[in-house]
Amino acid sequence: MARLRGMRVNGVPEQFREVEALIRQEPTASEDDLGVAGGMRRLCGAAARALSASGAGLTVMVKDGMRAVTAASSPDIERLEELQLTLGEGPCVDAFASARPVLIPDLASAMARWPVYAPAVHASGVRAVFAFPLQVGAARLGMLDVFRSAPGMLTGNELGLALTFAEVAVATLIDGQDGTGNGEAGGWLDDPLGSRAELFQAQGMVMVQLGGSLAEAMARMRAYAYAHDRRLGEVAQDIVARRLSFATPRP
Repeated sequence: MARLRGMRVNGVPEQFREVEALIRQEPTASEDDLGVAGGMRRLCGAAARALSASGAGLTVMVKDGMRAVTAASSPDIERLEELQLTLGEGPCVDAFASARPVLIPDLASAMARWPVYAPAVHASGVRAVFAFPLQVGAARLGMLDVFRSAPGMLTGNELGLALTFAEVAVATLIDGQDGTGNGEAGGWLDDPLGSRAELFQAQGMVMVQLGGSLAEAMARMRAYAYAHDRRLGEVAQDIVARRLSFATPRP
């Protein structure tokens, strides 16, 4: 399991480097795995392995609430992911609605909460499930779900790792790392150090401008990129070049 030490190398938090390395290590099964959907499947596979889970699934939603992409570490997990959307209940539905993680260390305790989904998933061998929203400020992009075959809460380290997988998924979606959409492999996590070093430099500058935390700074940057239909990397370039500032103008 990858350890999160919170260090920075070339301006990029080490946990991002570690997660991106784990995703790259996942095999590419076919030509279908070369685009963004394939990249999401590899992310799910890497998350499942890193978190000692039986599987992981990810659903990306479009603005009208309809599903855009569903990816999973295996066909069985993909069926569990789809089941939540079909039934309209489950941890990913609640996480998407509340914009907060839903952590269920013992699925047996959630039978009343999800009277159809929970028994069906429990019967398939799942005993714990953890759902993490993919969001940009107040805008919700989708969900990342982690399934385990034994009950038990994620450790603090595992929780941090799961949140980092969700952050990498969000950053990839917003920053347009899926390339041109023509199925080429080069787009999905190709430049984690060059553009991301600038991204985190910009994040630090915004943190100072807002007088808040790094998390608040990244949320503001992503919300701005989403609202203005721009790539996060382009926004970071403008911030570093001082063409864009989030500082409150003085009266």
